[in-house]
Amino acid sequence: MNNLELKNRDLDVLWHPCTQMKDHETLPLIPIKQAHGVYLEDFEGNRYIDAISSWWVNLFGHTNVYINEKIKEQLDTLEHVILAGFTHEQVVRLSERLVKLSPAGLEKCFYSDNGSSAVEVALKMSFHAHRNDGKTKSLFVSLTNSYHGETIGALSVGDVELYKQTYKPLLIHSIQTPVPKDMSIEAAHIAACGFEELCKKRAGEISAIILEPLVQGAGSMHMYHPEFLRFVRNTCNKYDVHLIADEVMVGFGRTGELFACQKADITPDFLVLSKGLTGGYLPLSVVLTTNTIYTKFYCDYSEHKAFLHSHSYTGNALACAAANATLDIFENDNVIEKNRIIIKYMSEKLQKFRELENVESIRQTGMICAVKLKGYSPERRIGLNIYRHCLKNGVLLRPLGDVIYFMPPYIITSEEIDTMMDTAYEAIKLLD
Repeated sequence: MNNLELKNRDLDVLWHPCTQMKDHETLPLIPIKQAHGVYLEDFEGNRYIDAISSWWVNLFGHTNVYINEKIKEQLDTLEHVILAGFTHEQVVRLSERLVKLSPAGLEKCFYSDNGSSAVEVALKMSFHAHRNDGKTKSLFVSLTNSYHGETIGALSVGDVELYKQTYKPLLIHSIQTPVPKDMSIEAAHIAACGFEELCKKRAGEISAIILEPLVQGAGSMHMYHPEFLRFVRNTCNKYDVHLIADEVMVGFGRTGELFACQKADITPDFLVLSKGLTGGYLPLSVVLTTNTIYTKFYCDYSEHKAFLHSHSYTGNALACAAANATLDIFENDNVIEKNRIIIKYMSEKLQKFRELENVESIRQTGMICAVKLKGYSPERRIGLNIYRHCLKNGVLLRPLGDVIYFMPPYIITSEEIDTMMDTAYEAIKLLD
């Protein structure tokens, strides 16, 4: 097997996500033979630093020895069982640990398969909880520039203009409230006041606000101050509006705390987790919620208040084993403290980008760093040029329009950070 052979076989039968397939007439696919640590390796022996954690999922490196071992152990015991009327040790243990680790007051776990599905669970659960209280509150609020997934419900509460234009006839109605324009407390105050004004007028219709705490991932890694979360929590309490925290991307240590909500010391009504939940190994997501929400559905069968949602692979045993192994690593290896050392080093390296004339700004939240470029237009496809240059030099980056970002696995070394960020620096410099 070689790169060319697998690439040609792929193009005969596969349709890739988030891709204009015509690009692959000139942009070669990269077939990956194996991976270890932060490196991906193709069939010709070329290695690439996975600087984006394979779409933000990988925490402790590819083919992590410990996670591998725990999945193999589970494989010989139980691969999967229906979670309706049955249970198993891995899902119970995982749920106990998530309840203990998450913000205080989140007591129940509901599992699904991926981030978008978990967002759908939270939306339905919020609406249904109000309904069980005798209220019809079918309006959802999200932040401008937001992204929450690509199933119909999740897409409906996002604010990606291209998606909204294309799929508008299919979407449920939602409205947006302004995201803080930058990372300052002043911007947080202004945006929070805007949300409260909206609630004053329409709280009787609003079921929940959904937001990505601190960092809007697909929204070009836009970042804002934790104070905004505190304001929103207080406003939601005041106006009987639920708060859904979509931590699919920022959960599990990306921001410097295990969960981003902990930066603001708040508890949402629903905490949505996926991606890093299994260390990047297997599809799994979970919505954590409060006993207050849970009891609204707890009744005799004849009352018809039960939550109506299910997935075939809910609480899959192999995925839960990977998730428990991931939490073991957090527990045993002092990951958050080690991450803070890496965060400081990445911050120091990031400052160099200020020297470049075509860099407009830099920003960082935890282990997420972003560089915004000047003079961007979609037609120039600057991001594609940077992607090509970095691949040729052994680094996988996937720019978001005019934003180059770094989100590597937590096991990355200082030397690998140097390679990753220096390669991006040179790519941006060459744009001039």
